[in-house]
Amino acid sequence: MGRTTANWLDFLGRVEAWVDPAVERVYAVLDNLSTHTAVEVLLFNLAHPRWEFVFQPKYAAYLNLIEPWWKVLRSLALKGRPFDAWAEIEQAVEQATAYWNAHKHPFIWGRRRRHRAPKRFGVAALSKVALI
Repeated sequence: MGRTTANWLDFLGRVEAWVDPAVERVYAVLDNLSTHTAVEVLLFNLAHPRWEFVFQPKYAAYLNLIEPWWKVLRSLALKGRPFDAWAEIEQAVEQATAYWNAHKHPFIWGRRRRHRAPKRFGVAALSKVALI
């Protein structure tokens, strides 16, 4: 078992201990990271029948609302910057978050909208009247 899978299982175990036993269903909405589908994770799921893993469709990262934030965070805090210590990374993330919160813009959920120039007809284009 890899370290990432072990960390994920540890996290699931902590959530399981935290959630009130009276709760009948626990839904975990996941992307398709291989860690989320490891054999050990599926065994956790079998051992904890109240858990239901719901996977987002492949090639649908736009459904995962954390993805736009990672993109912003990378561009504001991490891109092109060398770091010598973890404290420098923490400081860069805190500064980027403070900047983002001071300049709020809502996220628009859904597929990326590609900007397309409107079609412009040339001089030789026929009018709608001429086509009738």
